[in-house]
Amino acid sequence: DKFEVTTGMYKLCVEAGACDLPTSFESEQHEKYFNTEEYADYPAVYVSWGNAVDYCEWAGKRLPTEAEWEYAARGTDFRIFPWGDQRPDSSYANFNRNINDVTRVGSFPAGASPFGVLDMSGNVWEWVSDFYGPEAYNQAAGANPTGPMAAVGGGERHVIRGGSYQDVEDDIRLANRG
Repeated sequence: DKFEVTTGMYKLCVEAGACDLPTSFESEQHEKYFNTEEYADYPAVYVSWGNAVDYCEWAGKRLPTEAEWEYAARGTDFRIFPWGDQRPDSSYANFNRNINDVTRVGSFPAGASPFGVLDMSGNVWEWVSDFYGPEAYNQAAGANPTGPMAAVGGGERHVIRGGSYQDVEDDIRLANRG
């Protein structure tokens, strides 16, 4: 998608019985965040990887692989940030607690990726389909590699990308993985 999944979109999935409620109904600054008209165009938060998969299936979509996410964010010129190599400021992304909470999706058009995808750096972390493996990129070969078939070290650890409004400049670089 061009935009992050909004609370309004996710609420429709919950109402359809295909998605579980988020684990919290608030954001950092707003006690009433999820299930309010005021924040319907803001990103869904407190949604697990499994909830994200359920949402995608309900919407007839899927989570991108980590490689697909990075290609959509970076393009073919290996840029550092979706908008290029310029250091971020408040015109490109919501990061470094500049706003101290999430912002409406699509609020930073100057920060668009080469394919026009918005909010790929900052605002909220984004789930991808891959399990996390610290050396996944070093061991990957070929086009569109997938991550490990199971989490390295056990557990259900999946990759998140893009950083959040809380993260500093280094953490919203496209090479950063969580």
